Amino acid sequence: MAEVRFDAASRIYPGTEVPAVNELNLDIADGELLVLVGPSGSGKSTALRMLAGLEFIDKGSVFINDKDVTLAPPQDRDIAMVFQNYALYPQMSVAANMGFALKQQGIPKDERRKRVEEAARILDLEPYLDRKPKNLSGGQRQRVAMGRAIVRSPQVFLMDEPLSNLDAKLRVQTRTELADLQARLGVTTVYVTHDQVEAMTMGHRVAVLDHGVLQQVARPRDLYSKPENRFVAGFIGSPAMNLVDVDATNGIAIAGGTVPFDDSVNVANQSGTVSVGVRPEHLSLVTDGTPDSIAGEVTVVEELGSEAFVHVRTKHQGDDLTLVVRDEGETSTQRGDQVSVAFTGPTHLFGADGERVGD
Repeated sequence: MAEVRFDAASRIYPGTEVPAVNELNLDIADGELLVLVGPSGSGKSTALRMLAGLEFIDKGSVFINDKDVTLAPPQDRDIAMVFQNYALYPQMSVAANMGFALKQQGIPKDERRKRVEEAARILDLEPYLDRKPKNLSGGQRQRVAMGRAIVRSPQVFLMDEPLSNLDAKLRVQTRTELADLQARLGVTTVYVTHDQVEAMTMGHRVAVLDHGVLQQVARPRDLYSKPENRFVAGFIGSPAMNLVDVDATNGIAIAGGTVPFDDSVNVANQSGTVSVGVRPEHLSLVTDGTPDSIAGEVTVVEELGSEAFVHVRTKHQGDDLTLVVRDEGETSTQRGDQVSVAFTGPTHLFGADGERVGD
């Protein structure tokens, strides 16, 4: 097991002056499962490959257990990587696939068999050790790829979107299995995904990147409840946070409804265009005439059984604005209904620079 540290690490690809990863500073604790998340082109996979030694580091350093590995070749870093593509050898059995790296290292046959059988037990692959990959399901193939990494007993696991090839149901099941497996093994793990739900459900901490810049790193709960800037607020959460641009010259209101803030937010100090953020679960449908409520028309109702997400269109500063409201249980609201929306929970304010205002 190991601690990992990025120290102002940058990667600039030839032919461009814009860094794919720009001065990344990030500490990953021993035994931690840290998730790198962001949209396409955010630099998350590049950062993982920098740690693996598969990408050159133009500036800064990378450390594993306080050892500078910036210039070390991949084979000297004691890491194991699981890719999006399983990359299994089709002519080999499951057991042979899992033990191939050990064979290349010259590990004795008895020791290889012991490690493979132990990994197979952990991953529930014991009945399939003699099968070829073509006779396995997608989830089983992914577990074989995991087993190939486990048998090496590395200091750090690196996973680059390992579940993206699975169907939705299997993906949910496998991410739960991966999180449980990492907790049992206690191996430091860096996991890359573009799926923010996957990031929030798996990570001990989540690091959000955008255009190569680290935006915020925090526990999932803190990331959700206290996003540090407008980008994180809009990226984390499903459905996304409602974000509304407001001219703060004459106070902060949305469609005529005054926005409530906690005492840490000094509204009087704001000027220019600011952004108000509120989660769908912190809005509710109320009766007409409720003070500071927002009148609007229902355009879409997404019914999910235990809850529904109601899209309400209103007018704000002369333009159409749609707010998404979470309605618990089976809703009676239908498209075309005239409704009112009220604030019932925390609201967030982001200044003209996009940074969070207040605690």
